[in-house]
Amino acid sequence: MRDVTQIHDLTALEQATAIREGELSPVEIADHYLDRIDRLNASTGAFYTVTADLAREQATVAEKLVAESRRAGGDPARLPALTGVPIPIKDLNMVAGVRATFGSTVLAENVATMDDYVVIELRKAGIVITGKTATPEFGLPCYTETKVGPPARTPWDLSRSAGGSSGGAASAVAAGLAPAAQGSDGGGSIRIPSSVCGLFGLKPSRGRISNGPLMPDLAGLGTDGPIARTVADAALLLDAMTCNYPGDMYTLPPLPAGESFLAHARTDPGKLKIGRSIRNIVPGASVHEDCVAAYDDASRLLADLGHDVEDVELPFESDAVPMFELLWYSMATLMPVPADQEADLLPLTRYLRERGAEVTAGQLLFAQAFLQSVMRSALEVLNRYDAFLTPTLASPPVPVGYFDEVSPAENFERQKRFTPYTAVYNISGQPAVSLPLYWNARGLPVGVMLAGRIGDEATLISLSAQLEAARPWRDRHPQIW
Repeated sequence: MRDVTQIHDLTALEQATAIREGELSPVEIADHYLDRIDRLNASTGAFYTVTADLAREQATVAEKLVAESRRAGGDPARLPALTGVPIPIKDLNMVAGVRATFGSTVLAENVATMDDYVVIELRKAGIVITGKTATPEFGLPCYTETKVGPPARTPWDLSRSAGGSSGGAASAVAAGLAPAAQGSDGGGSIRIPSSVCGLFGLKPSRGRISNGPLMPDLAGLGTDGPIARTVADAALLLDAMTCNYPGDMYTLPPLPAGESFLAHARTDPGKLKIGRSIRNIVPGASVHEDCVAAYDDASRLLADLGHDVEDVELPFESDAVPMFELLWYSMATLMPVPADQEADLLPLTRYLRERGAEVTAGQLLFAQAFLQSVMRSALEVLNRYDAFLTPTLASPPVPVGYFDEVSPAENFERQKRFTPYTAVYNISGQPAVSLPLYWNARGLPVGVMLAGRIGDEATLISLSAQLEAARPWRDRHPQIW
C-alpha cells in the first residue's frame, strides 16, 4: 500500500487490495467516506441520497467475509474484486429499497423495488453503496442543477458546474467523497463531467453493459460506465459492470477467457495509428483556446510516445444534428408524468417533452435510419484508426446557472455548442474516454477525448494507461481534497 495520510488518497484498486490484505477495514473506509460526504456534500452537490445504514451494513458483511476467508486459510484474492470498496450509484439507476428521484421532485418520494442489472453486477463484485449521486431531471441536460438538491459543482472551482448528467458522480470522485463511481452516458454524460472535474471517464461500446431491466435500448445511445481517478480503477469497474441479460437488443461477446480490462490497463499498447480532428458538426460551436491547447498538447504527447498521429476530415456533416435532436426530444417523453404534475417539471424538461410530443413515429424512424446510414459511412473512415482524438468539450467548465439564465430553447442551443463532440460516439456506439491531461492557467481541468473501434475498449484502456504513466494525474487534487 502507498504511504498515504488519508483513506481517500487511495485508489479503488488500492483500497480493495488493502481490505483483502487486512490493512484496512471496510467499515473504517465506509465511515471515512460517510463523514466526508456529511461535511462536504452541501458544497459539492454530489449526492441526492446518502445510504449510511445500507453502507455500514454492506461494509460489515464485507468485513466478515474477509475475516472468514482468512480464518479458513482461503486466498483473499479470490474474493469479489471490489469487496468493501464504496461505489455510489447515479440517481438514474435503481437500487432496491432506495429512493430513486431521476433528478425530479415529481419522483422525490419514489423508492425502487428492484436493482438495475448493472447494480446487480456491482453488488456481486462486493461494492458498498454509500448513496445516489446527483443527476439532472431525467438525465436530459449536460449540467446537474435541479430542485432535488444543490447544484453539482466541480471541486476545482465551486462556482462552476460539474457537468452532467453524471455530474454528482464526477463531483463525488473529484472531491474525495468516493474512490470511483458508476455513471451513465447517452450523449456525453460520463465524459462531460469527467472533463470538467479532472477525471478519467469511460463510455463503453454499445452492448457492453445491459441497460435493463426497465431502461429501453431502442436507439442504443445510452450505456452505463465508470468514472474514476485512474485508468486502472475505471478498468476494474468496467470488468465488474460488464453484463448482458436476456432481452437485451444490443450485446457484445465477453473478453476471451483469462482476459480482463484491468489487465489491459497494465499492457503496452504498442505503436498505434491515431486520427485526429478539431472540427465539429454543431453550427455555431466555436472551440475555446484552452480546449485547442489541450488537444494540441495531447497530440504532441501521443507523437512523443511513438504513435502515428494524422489529421483526418470528419466523415459526417451538420445534417446529422437535427436528426439526433429528434431522438433526444423523443427520449424526453419516456418518463411517465401525471398530467397534473407536468407543471412541476423544470422549464427545460417541459420544453424538451413538448418538442418530443410533436415528433411523429415516421419522423423518429427516419431520424434513426438517417443516423445509422451516416454512421455506416463514417465508420469506414474511423475504423482505419486504432483511436481517434478530439477535444472532449468546446469550453472549460462554465458557471453554475450558465444554461438556465436563458430561455429553454437557447439553453438547449448552449448545451449543443458546449458539447459538440461527445454525442457522435453515442450514435456510432463506439467506446470513448475523456482524459485529464491538461489544466488551464486558471487551474481548471480541460479534458481530451479518444474514441476506439466498437468492442475495443481494451486498446483505449491500454493507450490511456500509457498516457497516464507519461503524464500522471492521480495525485493532482482540488483544494477541497
